[in-house]
Amino acid sequence: MTNFADLLAGSGIIVAPGAYDALSAKLAAKAGANAVYMTGFGVSGASFGLPDIGLVSAAEMSERVRAIAASCAPVPLIADGDNGHGGPLNAARLARAYEAAGAACIQIEDQVFPKRCGHMEGKEVVAMEEAAAKIRAAAEARESRDFKVMARTDARATHDLDEALRRGEAFLKAGADILFIEAPRDEAELRKVADTFKGVPLVANIVEDGKTPYLGAKALEELGFRIALFPVSALLAVTARLQGVYETLVKGEGLPDGEARVTFQRYNELIGLGEMMAEAAQITKEIAKEGD
Repeated sequence: MTNFADLLAGSGIIVAPGAYDALSAKLAAKAGANAVYMTGFGVSGASFGLPDIGLVSAAEMSERVRAIAASCAPVPLIADGDNGHGGPLNAARLARAYEAAGAACIQIEDQVFPKRCGHMEGKEVVAMEEAAAKIRAAAEARESRDFKVMARTDARATHDLDEALRRGEAFLKAGADILFIEAPRDEAELRKVADTFKGVPLVANIVEDGKTPYLGAKALEELGFRIALFPVSALLAVTARLQGVYETLVKGEGLPDGEARVTFQRYNELIGLGEMMAEAAQITKEIAKEGD
């Protein structure tokens, strides 16, 4: 696996598109992503048909981490750990589970339980000290310092930007490696975040129809951000596509000629069928040779 710590220490912005299952993670990696982001919003919807309001368990999320990390390897996976699924001990256990499952980084936020997507209304956050305790617990629980802890605060929505910045300072002191101030409202706020935390790896979360200005990676890099997340872009595009396809299919018409799709053969190439069959053939050949 590409070392995420080395990637962070390098130059240029890290673009991490969102993946919600193993196939989307594999395609993101094949497209050349620096890192892949496992979106809790996407996993909740794509794997369970549920909204992102804290309904998916820590065990269920850990299982998805394992499948998604394996699928996008060697590209590192940043995995959404929501609010740690409880108190500091829960956050510590979740960090160990995510690290063991193959993630390169866990994201932990300061929302109450049950939480909700960062660009939804009606969020609430826990006390700063409680959130910082979770960050410290996660940081101290990891086996390797190469496994990174990303601390997110949603206090911009519940309080104001100054409170979000104050929490950011506390989370860094608690041991966070990466800081994620969720949902700044305009470029001036993005700039203030970057100016406040110069030298700290900062995350910008770019969500279609969300609270934050929809900026590209280059513009974010110029502002001072290190990681650009596009967590739901693929999910929203695929959802629209699936709706159209299923509406056509239920009419009994099948896909019309010229409909945008990969071929059956190309799908098998993308999913790695050829490599797997070649590997199996090589193993069989080696076993046969040993028997001679």
